[in-house]
Amino acid sequence: MRNGAGVPPAEDKENDMVVTYGEALVDLIEQPDGRFAAVLGGAVCNFTLAAARQGMQASYLNPLSSDSFGERFARHLEAAGIRLACGTRSALPTSLAVVTLDAHKVPSYAFHRAAVADRDITPEEACALLPAAPSLFHTGGLALLPEDIDATLRIATAAIDAGALLSVDANLRPLAVADQALYVAGVRRALDVAHLIKVSDEDLLYMGMRSPDPLSAARTLFDGTAARLIALTLGERGAVLLSRQSSFALPIPPGVTVVDTVGAGDCFQAGLVASLHQAGVLSAEALSELAPGTMGRALEYAIATASINVMREGCSPPLRAEVETLLAASR
Repeated sequence: MRNGAGVPPAEDKENDMVVTYGEALVDLIEQPDGRFAAVLGGAVCNFTLAAARQGMQASYLNPLSSDSFGERFARHLEAAGIRLACGTRSALPTSLAVVTLDAHKVPSYAFHRAAVADRDITPEEACALLPAAPSLFHTGGLALLPEDIDATLRIATAAIDAGALLSVDANLRPLAVADQALYVAGVRRALDVAHLIKVSDEDLLYMGMRSPDPLSAARTLFDGTAARLIALTLGERGAVLLSRQSSFALPIPPGVTVVDTVGAGDCFQAGLVASLHQAGVLSAEALSELAPGTMGRALEYAIATASINVMREGCSPPLRAEVETLLAASR
């Protein structure tokens, strides 16, 4: 890191189960009165927080800023037990996203990402911060933009070589780039090497996969790739989990009242990973032989995790006990 990141002692890195790489940014979210509230967010940072609240040991690789938002991020993540891999802060500012909500509470984003803290790290520095044997490496979102995709894939490849399962959330943000074709090509490169993929029906459309059946479109992501499991989210229609052998679909639980959908996909993916871990199948080999019952339970858990989040303002991932309570009440 240009501002002097320290590499933690090896013994501190050995216990990290989930390692994440990607943006930590502040969402400036439009309020009903027209004002904007500053909320800590960013897809990868949200996933990290959600995974930690599910009881998983997590490490965040990217540097945080020395500005006031960076201080808030540090307190927020460390309070959840997340290890901040960079030993020092970046002098660059925290990333920003201006978030506006439509009539259905669906967010749109305008990003401010030039010369920001979470990008102030080289691939070599990030690789040096990886644990010796990570269980899962997760990335996606803005880390897949054209200017960052090569670095992201270098770090992801190092994590795979160290034995990690690679999780990628496409989470496409078309407003963040000028060259849409280059962006899609980079995202496809990341999906090609991922073992666990999350895409939405909107992601598939943006990538040019315009099949009338999004399930069929999602299944093509298995062709010639490392993918073992694909999660397809369908908004208010629920989600589908696909393996190479089968698929399992579930709706949103009854009684879910949406406040907003900020961070819903990040919480879904974290819930999915947590459930797979609890089942002892968080590896490429195990995902290749996933039983239908395990798939169903994992999808149910992921949807419940996201459902609790959408009933709250901003991204506020639930604890494991909250998810289990919701699941027990719906049975």
